[in-house]
Amino acid sequence: MMIGNENGFSAPPGSSGRGQSADDEEAVGQFSVPGEDDTTIESASVPDMPDALGGVSMELLEIKRSIEDGMRQSISQAGGVRAADAFSDGGNIQGVSIGLGEGASDSSSGEPGMPALTLYVAEPTSVDRAKAAIVGAMGVRAVASDRVPVNIVVTGMIDAQPHRFRLRPAPGGVSVGHFRITAGTIACLGVGRSAPRNNRLMILSNNHVLANSNGGAFNDCIVQPGPIDGGRCPQDQVAVLERFVPINFSGGVNFVDCATGWAWPDRVRPELVYLSGGVPAYFRISNALVAPALGMMVGKSGRTTQLTQGRITGLGATINVNYGGGRIALFQDQIAITGVSGAFSAGGDSGSSIWTWNQQRNPLGLLFAGGGNITFANQMRHVVVALDINLYT
Repeated sequence: MMIGNENGFSAPPGSSGRGQSADDEEAVGQFSVPGEDDTTIESASVPDMPDALGGVSMELLEIKRSIEDGMRQSISQAGGVRAADAFSDGGNIQGVSIGLGEGASDSSSGEPGMPALTLYVAEPTSVDRAKAAIVGAMGVRAVASDRVPVNIVVTGMIDAQPHRFRLRPAPGGVSVGHFRITAGTIACLGVGRSAPRNNRLMILSNNHVLANSNGGAFNDCIVQPGPIDGGRCPQDQVAVLERFVPINFSGGVNFVDCATGWAWPDRVRPELVYLSGGVPAYFRISNALVAPALGMMVGKSGRTTQLTQGRITGLGATINVNYGGGRIALFQDQIAITGVSGAFSAGGDSGSSIWTWNQQRNPLGLLFAGGGNITFANQMRHVVVALDINLYT
């Protein structure tokens, strides 16, 4: 299926370079990171989504919040740069979420199937040593109690996943990128919610895929496949950078790593792709967002690991994410996913849409980072609000 101009979408500016005309009203620098002030907007946008952590004890949630505060403070004091001894003591803690207990062991003190505090660590450690590090480095004494169930998950350093074929029109799930990066993945298509952006057909992916981790400007060339896979401007251009949410590297809270590229309508398509016997096969996902839930089975199609299945193993995750060059960003309210058989994602899968593994295929996340066998994703409901778009699937 090819989407043409007969559908009413306008073509992006003709330039393949960085130039910005007087008519280009979407100046990227003005967009702020979503924060507490966005709550009302998000509730109004998705009114029927339940609180996935509603059944978790207040004690566990308060401890999680205290650890998040400690992580935020450590990034702020370090100016967003990782020190040489970053993995000692509390620095070994890379993230925290609410998961499910796995039974008494050196890496879990949680009762099987019951809510537990999940700690993502760079280097292997025990529950007791992790608790001691949090008490010593962050002053969160409540975590030391034997009543607090904890899972330890080794992720290593959590990286923003930046790293095969050219396809026209380009579907979701294939290599794409800003002309100055390596490669990421097209999540799906979107349309702006108000004029003039409601007349633009856009590809959705990460900031670090389409906007070069804050380094891009409106009208920058976006190629498919991504540059590391041979994409070049202008011959492989499918879109221009249209909007992104800046990533805060100074200790502030991030909720999304996302961006849109204004696409030529005849160069993209709404389907996602996977390989079946070496031949591209296509499928559609829904545009009806759903809330993630612990244990939910999900899928994604991405540039590197293609079609994979996973299970949501953590919600409300707060993580430190490495963007290279010593730059670290703190993200909150993220989704943690573990692959069902092998890794759910790898470098180059960043930007993939994550959807329910059922007939509805409802989107719920935007893949952006990972470490060990754990993949992390933004909540899609935050993404569409931050970019002011509706999914076009």
